[in-house]
Amino acid sequence: MYETYGEDMVTLAGALVRDKSGAEDIVHDVFVALARSANPMGTIRNLKGYLMTCVANRAREYLASRKHPTAELAVEPAADYRNPIDNLIDDEAHRQLIAAMDQLPYEQQEAILLHLRGELTFKEIAENQNTSINTVQGRYRYGLEKLRVLLNDKVKVWTRQTT
Repeated sequence: MYETYGEDMVTLAGALVRDKSGAEDIVHDVFVALARSANPMGTIRNLKGYLMTCVANRAREYLASRKHPTAELAVEPAADYRNPIDNLIDDEAHRQLIAAMDQLPYEQQEAILLHLRGELTFKEIAENQNTSINTVQGRYRYGLEKLRVLLNDKVKVWTRQTT
């Protein structure tokens, strides 16, 4: 399971807690809890969805136990062998996205990340969070709307500074 889903789980945890070592600890804790469970896999229909939900739940607990989350980015842009200017642009876009996500309420961040990164349906998210599908869809929609506004403003400012 770790070989198949571990990287995605760490990425999701990192995006939720903004702490690389914390993200790794969260994924470790999820697998330890699964190993200790008497019937860890029971009647799971979507293994990836289940694991991503476990990560989101553990991330929520992790954040609640900390008063001041660190600003360390958990997911760094992948280095590749493209034009250095392209890499700089990608790095700046990544920083802007992280900064914009930080301005969203946690519930909206979680809905966006579980749906887009965790590939969970709104129904799966709602069931796992014991909330209505309309609530999850609203969090997702409002979060995306705010990101569009925040990122559009950032892109305009950044473009003016570089031209």
